Amino acid sequence: MAYNFSADEIFEMAKQIERNGAEFYKKAAESVQGEDEKSFLLSLAQMEENHEKTFADMQKDLADKEKASQVFDPVEEAILYLKALADTRIFFEKPFPGGDMKEILKTALDAEKDSIVFYLGMKELVPGELGKKRVDNIVKEEMEHIRILSGKLLEQK
Repeated sequence: MAYNFSADEIFEMAKQIERNGAEFYKKAAESVQGEDEKSFLLSLAQMEENHEKTFADMQKDLADKEKASQVFDPVEEAILYLKALADTRIFFEKPFPGGDMKEILKTALDAEKDSIVFYLGMKELVPGELGKKRVDNIVKEEMEHIRILSGKLLEQK
């Protein structure tokens, strides 16, 4: 059976991915020695938390039609499936790189890229009238993370 997820369900998943990202960056900050590195990683965690709030605000603006699930799912298995994907695929499937800043940045870049691919794939499951453009906004937010992480990685020796 093919699933068509609503934009509302995509936003639930996006918020979970952002929570996962914030946890990753906080853990990374605890693992590094330099105060500049800690500060940078904590700022990334804060960005993830801000993105979660942004997605929550965007989700509140969804029309009722966009919130409606496209499958009969009385026990909300679809949203549990989405949560499991968000929890295992983005940020948590990869081994934690320890306290090496360069490896932390590489792992974070991979996770951010995976999140974009994930959102683009999920976008195809959202019928056009249910908010594909809103999913595009999520992708733009994640692309900004990649720009920031790439710049910091280039600074590493």
